[in-house]
Amino acid sequence: MTSEPATPADSGAAPDTVALAEVVARQRAELDRLRDLAAMAAVLERAKGAVMTLTGCTPDAADEELRRRAKAGRRTLLEQCWITLGTLAAPQAAPADTPSTAESRADAGTAATVPSSRNPALSEGSSATLAALGKQLVRVATPQELAQCLLEQLTEADTDAVMIYARMPAGGLDLIGHAGIDETLATQWHHVPPLSGVAALDALRAGEPRWLEDLETDRRRYLLIGGPPSRWPTRAWLPLPGAAGGRQGSATDVCIGILRSRTGAFSAEHRDLLQAVARLCAGRLRAFDSHPGGAADAAAESVQAVFDALPGAAMLLTPPPDASAGVEDLRVAAATAQSGVVVGRAGQELVGRRFQECCPALAAEPSLRRGLRRTLTTGEPYESEPFGHQEVVDGIAELSTYSVRAAPLGEGVVLTWVRHGSSDRQEQRLADLQRLGNLGWASWNLLTHEVTWSSQVYALLGRSAESGPVGLTALPDLALPEDRAALDHAIARLLRDGRPFDLPFRIRTTGGLRHLRAVAEAVPDSHGTPVEVHGVIQDLTAQRSAELALVESERAILTQHDVLLAERTLAGRLQDALLPLPTRPVRLAGLRVEVAYLPAQSGIHVGGDWFSAIELADGEALFVVGDVAGHGIDAVATMAQLRFTAKGMVITGSSLTGALARLNRLLLHSRDSHGTATMVLARYDRARRRLLWAQAGHPPPLLLRDGEVRFLDRPAGMLLGASTEPRFQEAEVGLEPGDRVLLYTDGLIERPGETLDRGLKRLADGVLAHHTDETGKLGALLAEVLAGERRDDVCVLDIRVPTEPE
Repeated sequence: MTSEPATPADSGAAPDTVALAEVVARQRAELDRLRDLAAMAAVLERAKGAVMTLTGCTPDAADEELRRRAKAGRRTLLEQCWITLGTLAAPQAAPADTPSTAESRADAGTAATVPSSRNPALSEGSSATLAALGKQLVRVATPQELAQCLLEQLTEADTDAVMIYARMPAGGLDLIGHAGIDETLATQWHHVPPLSGVAALDALRAGEPRWLEDLETDRRRYLLIGGPPSRWPTRAWLPLPGAAGGRQGSATDVCIGILRSRTGAFSAEHRDLLQAVARLCAGRLRAFDSHPGGAADAAAESVQAVFDALPGAAMLLTPPPDASAGVEDLRVAAATAQSGVVVGRAGQELVGRRFQECCPALAAEPSLRRGLRRTLTTGEPYESEPFGHQEVVDGIAELSTYSVRAAPLGEGVVLTWVRHGSSDRQEQRLADLQRLGNLGWASWNLLTHEVTWSSQVYALLGRSAESGPVGLTALPDLALPEDRAALDHAIARLLRDGRPFDLPFRIRTTGGLRHLRAVAEAVPDSHGTPVEVHGVIQDLTAQRSAELALVESERAILTQHDVLLAERTLAGRLQDALLPLPTRPVRLAGLRVEVAYLPAQSGIHVGGDWFSAIELADGEALFVVGDVAGHGIDAVATMAQLRFTAKGMVITGSSLTGALARLNRLLLHSRDSHGTATMVLARYDRARRRLLWAQAGHPPPLLLRDGEVRFLDRPAGMLLGASTEPRFQEAEVGLEPGDRVLLYTDGLIERPGETLDRGLKRLADGVLAHHTDETGKLGALLAEVLAGERRDDVCVLDIRVPTEPE
């Protein structure tokens, strides 16, 4: 800054301008003062009239009564006038035969109009707040302005937000004014249904304030209006005093909500202040309802009825009486139902609100502000530039293009939103369709020879846009030689007979071989002669490659199947040669032995289950049942190795445990061995009728004697091929005439999804059910035990001791 004057001292224009500005400022200040005095005078005269009506006193007596009440309550005269107007009650009619004087009527009026208060005496700070609020209420014209005024004036009470609700005829609440909360929150809480547990409704029904000061207790008792409870932990709902039965929006059915971000209880001073504020606001709200405006209301309703019948989004904006107000002060006098698409609220919900409140982003646009100002000033229509606006259609957010038009109507302006059809959007959708479907469209005009291709066709045919499209008859030249004849023939029939075609063909591009599909139809003239051809070119390279890969895979599967089938045949022959099955029961060392072998399936798998049942040179018998892990030729080879080796070891004098130990080393160190195996070795001494047996990780033999079944206790023994230092033990059991012993592989008792104990019990139950079966009837037992799904081979040795010596 500088201390020198902004204009030369000898300039005569500057002093005149400054002086003129000072005069204008003084006149404006005087105008504001006179307007305030006029409003205050109107409030005073209205309050005096109320007292005169209730008491029958003279105007001077009513003025003195108001001043006396204001002095007694330590209030300003304006505050007392608002309180008097807000707490009017219908007078009780005096009986005709009861004399009443002006003094008694004055006393009755005093009792009716002075509200009861817990503590009418306020502190100096609260009195100053009420005085300032009473002065500001003169300028308030709507409940929305009242809420903003309360938020600005109640800083002493730590007020962070204000909500004003009016009780609806159906019992719910309607938000008629708010300040300190955003529009989204106001929209969410615009209507509150008549539910139980709503503090505002509770306060209105009881006619007493509700102080919500403990968040945890209040949230269990009430529905906390106004958003997240943690945002405003303390709240107060204050019903405005008045006579019952008032119409909607009157002080009778209005409740003011005070929302605070601080915790803790309301102090006694703040409670007195807020209740005094409620009494003060009751008079102002009653003034809203009592001003003469029937004709204006009727006109507004007529205008709104016209707007309800109009299509599209439109508003009627009217300026306030103050001509100096800006565009942001324009108010919505009427609105169409379609306004909700753009604004979010429709019809009656917008009426009475400021344009800036309804459309904050639009009202802040400088070009629109200038256009509306010009329309209001000159009457010249205005249309804005198109702009993007996001709207929700069927739950999906879409960006639409709008422009705003303004036209004068009386002292107001009609604002309409024009939605533009988006050709760009359609083009984008078409481009997405071509890209996602990997196809493009083409058109050939047979009269003008004009050819039009989409950009996708150029990409599919591997042709640059600079080279241009090719004619329909030249299209086969782009295909491989072996595909040209079919394409030529299809095009010729289309041009001659108008017959559409759908034909695959191949082309070679810089990216390699490409499989395409051409679909075309002709558009004939009135004589049936084709004059235009529309077609689609689609890329089927990925699909065709998948088909070829599938064919190759099927061929490989068939080849593998043949190999496996040959292997299965070979393994089956080996198994038949190495493990011949007896066709009938055999007699060994005085025992009758029946053998059963059931493969898991008749397919390509051949298992490693095997058995041996031979009579030794000393008259004893050797029984072996084993199971090699896996299937196929390797399993059969390992099975043969174990079978013959075990037989040879026992025949040459090895003990059962010694044979198992040597077989374990054979599996561990033999390169041709096939993993692991389980086995049961049993040697029957005919003279002593003793069965000596040992096992290597195999299920125990089953013994049936005198109608009772038990499984023999297994001696120690590990899986063959699993450990370098296994431990094997022998066990011995005596056999009696009529005994029956079953040696079997695990396929007889194992089933998917069940325990081994359950399989053993099923086998025991089956043997008991068939214990009277004669020799050669082993199939019936196996059919019952193996009912259902089976995944493994089964080998069974059924050994029976005759009841009489042979």
